[in-house]
Amino acid sequence: MTAWTDRPPIVAAMLNPALIAVILATAADGYRKESDRALPWPLAFIIVPLVLHRGTRQALPTSTRTHLATWTSRNPLLRAGFPPRAQSLVEPVREGVRFGLAQGVLTVEGDALQGRIRRQKGFQMPDELADILRRAGFVGRWLAKIDNSATVFAVLGVTP
Repeated sequence: MTAWTDRPPIVAAMLNPALIAVILATAADGYRKESDRALPWPLAFIIVPLVLHRGTRQALPTSTRTHLATWTSRNPLLRAGFPPRAQSLVEPVREGVRFGLAQGVLTVEGDALQGRIRRQKGFQMPDELADILRRAGFVGRWLAKIDNSATVFAVLGVTP
């Protein structure tokens, strides 16, 4: 793990554990709303690269009715770039999960994560942050429609 002082400022900002924890809590909340189940923790390593990468985030479907396999076949370049992007985010996701658990934003339920989002009244989020969190909730609901997490990993070309 790279020390904070050695990280470039943009990397420290976009891959900071607090942001990743909130992304995962928002996705876990969406997952629970769609399926009434907690988010399987391995999906944390899928969600973050899907929503932090602007090109991927903007290409996500607008409806959960679009199957992940259909979406990947329509976006072959994004799918091709996904495995190395996901691999590069493994350690930041781990940091985010640890931070979220320590701060109570994430809780463990069996072998899954549950999100606890507390929104402050009057807080105006920057547009990009609002978009990231909106899409994280969507991705949580979208992945909840797939019965097996292994299917998600296979379609995206990564292994847990």
